Amino acid sequence: MIRFENVKKSFWVNGRRMVVIDDLTFTLPAGKALALLGRNGAGKSTLLQMVSGIMAPDSGQIISEGSVSWPVGLAGAVHKDLTGAQNVRFVARIYGVDTNMLVDFVRNFAELGRHFHMPVRSYSSGMRSRLMFGSAMGIKFDTYLIDEVTAVGDASFRTKSKAVFRERVKSAGAVMVSHNMRELRDFCDAAVILEKGRVRYFEDIEEAITVHEQNLSV
Repeated sequence: MIRFENVKKSFWVNGRRMVVIDDLTFTLPAGKALALLGRNGAGKSTLLQMVSGIMAPDSGQIISEGSVSWPVGLAGAVHKDLTGAQNVRFVARIYGVDTNMLVDFVRNFAELGRHFHMPVRSYSSGMRSRLMFGSAMGIKFDTYLIDEVTAVGDASFRTKSKAVFRERVKSAGAVMVSHNMRELRDFCDAAVILEKGRVRYFEDIEEAITVHEQNLSV
């Protein structure tokens, strides 16, 4: 369960304050894979970062029960001067999981070969995403935050990524951002739309996608 209590978040943009989350009081239902929909710039990534604790709201609080992943797909989630393996060990220590177990899982999953022991600054964006997606999937969180990453890699890797993610959400919740509606239909069983700083919950993902697409056409 993740609950927002009077949460506000805004940014200064070109000399004016832009509100992205406006006095939000809302509870994300536990144990569901939720699609997070909204226009570009609506604040979807900001919302994920606040849920994970990376970013603080201007006011209000976010209360979560159980463990929550970082926003998988966030570019800043790796230290570029460390190797892939060192980044994974760092993640293992932060989240209190067995270091060797996580390193072995990610090495086998991410398919980075010799690059796994090279500095992340030498990685392509796809390689970084595979490293951090593998790190998140190697830890059993209660809620996974996913930001546009399950389409990384070739067809074989995408199939493997979707399979492990599907396995994880059998016993966990997720909040997923993607511009691929087909992907959201595959993984999510409910949705929330973020529009003008407010959220609206939909038990039916098809209804949510219809409303979202209508919002985009306005």
